Amino acid sequence: MNDLTEEQRIALEAAAFRRLVEHLRGNDVQNIDLMNLAGFCRNCLSNWYREAAEGAGIALSKDESREIIYGEPYADWQAKHQREASEAQKAAFEANKPSPNKPSH
Repeated sequence: MNDLTEEQRIALEAAAFRRLVEHLRGNDVQNIDLMNLAGFCRNCLSNWYREAAEGAGIALSKDESREIIYGEPYADWQAKHQREASEAQKAAFEANKPSPNKPSH
């Protein structure tokens, strides 16, 4: 599949990214569960988005990037969807979180 142009590759990656964001918006999975399973969550994705914007010379605040990913202000999403993490979730997060020697999300 190396026949893709740079423009095609970027367009396909952008489409996949948009689909991932829509999928996350439509599913009430907790961020801690995403972190424990996949090593990243919606907040990570919003940070990566903001870092990409900054790399392109576009000013984007943490709140703005979170709203892009969550589809609404982060505080609104938290009030509607976020639950207190269980002890098992917290323990799994502590066991899996990156050490200072490992790259973080």
